[in-house]
Amino acid sequence: MTSLPIRIGLVTVSDRASRGEYVDLGGPAMKECLTDILECPWDPVPRVIPDEQALIEQTLIELADQEQCCLIVTTGGTGPALRDVTPEATAAVCAKILDGFAEQMRAVSLKVVPTAILSRQVAGIRGRSLIVNLPGKPSAIRECLMAVFPAIPYCIDLIEGPYLTTNTAVITAFRPKK
Repeated sequence: MTSLPIRIGLVTVSDRASRGEYVDLGGPAMKECLTDILECPWDPVPRVIPDEQALIEQTLIELADQEQCCLIVTTGGTGPALRDVTPEATAAVCAKILDGFAEQMRAVSLKVVPTAILSRQVAGIRGRSLIVNLPGKPSAIRECLMAVFPAIPYCIDLIEGPYLTTNTAVITAFRPKK
């Protein structure tokens, strides 16, 4: 029996990066952090798109439903600026919102920078995919992903996704003892 490869969507939401005016630093930062965290083999499914709610929704749906990504992480579009609509797009395509992810990410970020209170990232479930909005700054991406990742493999277990294993020298996934 051959199992499908673990696929993880990496979505950078940025008008400038999508037009090539700005080098995408967020996508590579997410990939690097996940490469450090995950022990199991996985395939990144990257996207760089503008801050357009309909396109963000369409991209999240495609990654979850067609590409079958068990985890989709986004960077960008989570602040209070007029074009920041990633949380709205995420909420629109998710059946369940998991508030604890956003609470934990903001708590960790507030220890570093007072403007973290402006962050509006959310996390939720679409089918067998967990979608997590991360901040736009590469260092904040790592801080937030490290803060919430211990819960991610078990969440993916609960939604009947693939079994993610972590590099325990970097982070340990929490799973209840059976």
